[in-house]
Amino acid sequence: MKSERKIPLAERMRPQTLDEVVGQAKVLPMLKNIVKKGEPVSMIFWGPPGTGKTTLARIMAREMEADFVELSAVTSGKKDIERIVEHARQNWNLGLRTILFVDEIHRFNKAQQDAFLPHVESGLITLIGATTENPSFEVITPLISRTRVVVLERLSRDDIVKIIERGVAKLKTSKKIDPATIDFLAEISAGDARVALGTLEVALGLGGKVTKAKIEAAAGKKLPGYDKKGDMHYDVISAFIKSMRGGDERAALYYLARMVAAGEDPKFIARRMVIFASEDIGLAGNGALGLALNAFQAVERIGMPESGLILAHVVVALARGKKSRESTDLWFDSTKLASQFPDSPVPLHVRNAPTKLMRDLGFGEGQQWVAGFKHQKPYLPDDALKFLDRNH
Repeated sequence: MKSERKIPLAERMRPQTLDEVVGQAKVLPMLKNIVKKGEPVSMIFWGPPGTGKTTLARIMAREMEADFVELSAVTSGKKDIERIVEHARQNWNLGLRTILFVDEIHRFNKAQQDAFLPHVESGLITLIGATTENPSFEVITPLISRTRVVVLERLSRDDIVKIIERGVAKLKTSKKIDPATIDFLAEISAGDARVALGTLEVALGLGGKVTKAKIEAAAGKKLPGYDKKGDMHYDVISAFIKSMRGGDERAALYYLARMVAAGEDPKFIARRMVIFASEDIGLAGNGALGLALNAFQAVERIGMPESGLILAHVVVALARGKKSRESTDLWFDSTKLASQFPDSPVPLHVRNAPTKLMRDLGFGEGQQWVAGFKHQKPYLPDDALKFLDRNH
């Protein structure tokens, strides 16, 4: 049996009851109510790393006296699911509920997720899935409809401070770390309790008083919490675009710097800037599109890290530029119109008339090849024109 000293501090510090949980004030009342009723509910915990997904699942199983089975989607397959289902049947016969916790459930493919459906629906298994990714995209719809999605928020700095202080008290090392250093550790832990406690444990292992320098050494190089295929990727690029749209160049440059530091493809960033130049600046500054295109070409030819300067230059220009969505709105309206009337006949007077017969039939009638010529008749098909008249 492992001694307590060999068990990681983060594991030793896991709360044993819902009352001991730090943070998640928005969802704890609902979870406590489920426990009070004694009726397990299938759920998907969605939240960043280190926010207590596994801990909450374990506590709920313990407080409802259910058999708790853990499964990792990274290392498990369909046979493991079948084995657990058989185990759940045995529990059912004994009058014991089974709570199956699936870590990183988004990593299971559709067929593997399908395998849970009949057993969740029948109540044989109470499923609690954990994911850092948006379940709307990563979990099949039938499974989501049979579960309750519980959103766990990143722990606040104050939450992390409280957790660190508990760890310090448990280790009886309060004299080795002062409040300012605890605050610093909480800040660099980015809302991840597991990271905070792991870094604390390593820093204490370096001997002597824990300082900021030792915390930095224990933490190593802090990598941005940014996965180019995950939610953070879309959140940051969204904030980047919205900051330029709102004219906040400081915020736009901040998000740009985060993407660059995380290793984002600079061409991806430049492409979004080209789109922004037309979508959000448009007719208010026709030079913006050329500037953004030049930035894209420069990034392609020069590469990083120098391209960061080019991107920053154009980001500031786009953020400061006047904005107009006139051409964008007209385009969206036109695509809707085209989808509503995809087969409307083109009016005869705007059709091509290469032959005498076609001219005799009225093709191209009244047209003049003169710059700026405007025909007296409308250019849109009749049904599309009537639709616009009714709706504008």
